[in-house]
Amino acid sequence: MSELLPPAEPGEVGLDAGRLSRLDRFLCSQVDRGRMPGYLLAVARHGRLAHLGRYGRRDVERDLPVELDTVFRVFSMTKPVVSVAAMSLYEEGAFGLDDPLSTWLPEFAQPRVHVGGGADAPVTVPAVGPIRIRHLLTHTAGLTYGFHGVHPVDARYRAAGFGLGLPPHGSLAEACALLAEQPLLFEPGTEWNYSVATDVLGRLLEVLTGTDLPTVLADRVLGPLGMVDTAFHVPGERRDRLARLYRAGPDGPVADDALGAAVHAPPAAPSGGGGLVSTLPDYLRFAEMLRRGGELDGVRVLGPRTVAHMTTNHLPGGTDLAGYGRPLYAETPFHGVGFGLGFAVVLDPVRYGTPTSRGEFGWGGAASTVFWVDPVEDLAVVLLTQLMPPPALPIRPTLRQLVAQAIVD
Repeated sequence: MSELLPPAEPGEVGLDAGRLSRLDRFLCSQVDRGRMPGYLLAVARHGRLAHLGRYGRRDVERDLPVELDTVFRVFSMTKPVVSVAAMSLYEEGAFGLDDPLSTWLPEFAQPRVHVGGGADAPVTVPAVGPIRIRHLLTHTAGLTYGFHGVHPVDARYRAAGFGLGLPPHGSLAEACALLAEQPLLFEPGTEWNYSVATDVLGRLLEVLTGTDLPTVLADRVLGPLGMVDTAFHVPGERRDRLARLYRAGPDGPVADDALGAAVHAPPAAPSGGGGLVSTLPDYLRFAEMLRRGGELDGVRVLGPRTVAHMTTNHLPGGTDLAGYGRPLYAETPFHGVGFGLGFAVVLDPVRYGTPTSRGEFGWGGAASTVFWVDPVEDLAVVLLTQLMPPPALPIRPTLRQLVAQAIVD
């Protein structure tokens, strides 16, 4: 297990201990009411761990408690890790943000945009411009997810095996070749749509480095940060530490062992959009690296200007997702929130509906996990649990307001 941040009494870092206890009262009530199996929560300020909450079960049926070293599927919280790895290559001059993707993935050289027709007989036209690398990092490439289920292109994704993510068989290269055959939802760079873009970005990293995505992440992010339990699968000797995956049901969480077993073996196509497992100590180190501007424990992963660039809104005209994005599922609200290079970024806390700071950035995962960094308050927060889908457990807004009310200095 990786090391936790240095501890601090809440008052030493401007937090109120009594008010912090409201976090656990709220989260424990969700467990006791049968709404979630268990959780781990960390609140750090000024680089010190001020609050660590733990309650419930990592496996309800076997009565196994959540432990500090419990391994969780972080799903889309994989995306920021892959984005950081990509930008470490950017810092070496491996690519420019406006470079066409087809320079390295020629299967995307002639994208076509859906303009009409159904999934079986789509009407398409050639895209005016290319998919650029910045479009992958900002989810503006015109790609989608099959699980959105609202557009004929979504249906084509599902028919090709792209339901929740990538097809279970075949390599990442083969998956991207299939994706390149599908029409785009829109002209690249003209809208925002939550998508498999980070999976394609993961394939780009493989081509740029000449190695596989797990090795890229291990070399550029996970190894340097000491994230020893973060990977695309859980080896057998660590399997007992893996939390069971649950779905919300009418009578409480129901185990989803079919989907949960996907991390029991190395994947044929590692998903840069949602394939990682991690622990709270590991992911808190990642968040703390970002809070510190790209460095942790003397190891620099990114330069501070790069981190600042990634966590600035890149949507045109400073608009938010409500104005530029399609009103579909994503891991963040749309009002008052922009998008950077791999992260959601709060633009307007009032429209966002939470007393946080402008410039807060972070992301969540499909099993109700979430992390964020508040640069104004010098704060990093990580919550890990295992309940799908997140809308069934709308705890993220309440969690933010409870963290905010505990800040007293």
